[in-house]
Amino acid sequence: MTRELHLSVALGSAAPRSAAHWTGLVQLAELGALDFVTLDDSLDPADGDGRLDAVAVLAHAAARTSRIGLVPTVTTTHTEPFHTSSALATLDFVSGGRAGWLVDVSTTEEAARAVGRRDPAPDAELWAEAADAAEVAARLWDSWEDDAEIRDAGTGRFIDRDKLHYADFDGPHFSVRGPSIVPRPPQGRPPVAVALDAQGRDARWELAAQYAEIVLLDADSPATAREARTELLSRAGRDDLRVLIRVGVTETPGALPELLADWHAEAGTDGFHLVTTSPTEELPAVIHDVVPALRARGLFRATHTGRTLRDHLGLTRPDSRYAVRTEAAL
Repeated sequence: MTRELHLSVALGSAAPRSAAHWTGLVQLAELGALDFVTLDDSLDPADGDGRLDAVAVLAHAAARTSRIGLVPTVTTTHTEPFHTSSALATLDFVSGGRAGWLVDVSTTEEAARAVGRRDPAPDAELWAEAADAAEVAARLWDSWEDDAEIRDAGTGRFIDRDKLHYADFDGPHFSVRGPSIVPRPPQGRPPVAVALDAQGRDARWELAAQYAEIVLLDADSPATAREARTELLSRAGRDDLRVLIRVGVTETPGALPELLADWHAEAGTDGFHLVTTSPTEELPAVIHDVVPALRARGLFRATHTGRTLRDHLGLTRPDSRYAVRTEAAL
């Protein structure tokens, strides 16, 4: 039986183009029934003036699309996880449950000077901080139980206070009490994505094993990708982890379907994250040439069969950890 693959695309960085420009690309990706798009972001002024915020750009696109997942990069350096979790929960609401979070860190002196929050730190420390930020975000998303909102105009009650919970996180990088100022997102928790190198075993691997549900993997061969996926699943101790191999579209589009089919069969991974260098030129070829060729091989769906990003990836919606504890205590 043919095993279908997951397919997503990187649109690059939210460079100084209009929100309508990026929305048009997201709409094109949705036309091809891709699982999700990613949009990079950076705090480094060297990346260009006039850059748009990736979360805001994808929120604009959310109102003009209905199925495709929207995964902005949000760095955890020089930012606060309370604000990050609120922004991503809001994106999940405005998109009807299609938000994700590509976690990244900021390592440059230029970004540190631009923000003025602190000096640059070693990579290992920054990724340990990112892991704490992911933990804080998960607790904040869980801090409202699913039925905490009452909205009873007759009694004037908006929420059931017993179904709001303190996050109570106190670590070396953050101290956050909570609860969130935003109700629990439609997906419970927007899926967390991490980009990894199959050859390395740095602090990002620990973050991915603990918190990621999507891994975007750089690998030089199917065998390397298979080995990395096996190790990731072993470290995570769970199977709700989708590993997508990053593949450049600078390659000849006509050769991509056969390459992807061969790698999919040999690597045993879950699919591919196509990386564009010029999305306005390369994305049409992906949608109109590569996707139909994969469908002809029985490797990719004809249309979205669900509404949320979790639906597309076959990920279950998690329960609030606090609601589970409350039920267990009864």
